[in-house]
Amino acid sequence: MGNDKKQNEPLNENQDQAKDEQPPSLIDKIQQLGQTNVPQLSQDSKIHCLTIVGQIEGHLQLPPQNKTTKYEHLIPQIVAIEQNPKIEGLLVILNTVGGDVEAGLAISEMLASLSKPTVSIVLGGGHSIGVPIAVSCDYSFIAETATMTIHPIRLTGLVIGVPATFEYLDKMQDRVINFVTKHSNVSEERFKDLMFAKGNLTRDIGTNVVGTDAVEYGLIDGVGGIGPALKKLNEMIEMNKQNEEGIVQ
Repeated sequence: MGNDKKQNEPLNENQDQAKDEQPPSLIDKIQQLGQTNVPQLSQDSKIHCLTIVGQIEGHLQLPPQNKTTKYEHLIPQIVAIEQNPKIEGLLVILNTVGGDVEAGLAISEMLASLSKPTVSIVLGGGHSIGVPIAVSCDYSFIAETATMTIHPIRLTGLVIGVPATFEYLDKMQDRVINFVTKHSNVSEERFKDLMFAKGNLTRDIGTNVVGTDAVEYGLIDGVGGIGPALKKLNEMIEMNKQNEEGIVQ
């Protein structure tokens, strides 16, 4: 009898492990997501979706209650997207208040240098350093009710009151302006007018650009949401394939 108990012991341990490895129960799904069935991207999908939400976290860690997009998480993802042969196109979804300037520019430069077709959508907001990220893709969309705040670069905290500090800020601002004008149809003069406009923002200078206005100014390519963005991205993927086939022949 004693031997039988010992033989059963490993069996019970294995059963416990199997229970632990089981997929999340229905109750867990309801608690976490509020629904029983969550649609997933198809395994055959050739499009990767990258979301940039909340505040872009750079060199300084933000408080835990802030919703953030950490640039050290995004950069390896973008490298992996470039290297993965199964991914043929990238959809970037933006709903951000902005954040760290250098982190935002780093993400923008990486997206702009991808060899695969890229499409961005501004949903809700693409403010501040979110503007360069939105225009970095091959084609950009903005929802009709979405907004983009364009304003000069600011420093928070202690500022050393010497000319060198203002020169540094000015040069950083030029980097943002040059990137946006290079990757969109807005002129440098128009973009600076929007950036330094008075009266549009309460107690601040800058402009809050809404949906269709962003397209009129030449910042964004078109007004639309998920449907038009995916349609455009699929068209670009097909065109890319045809060009590659032409080069091979």
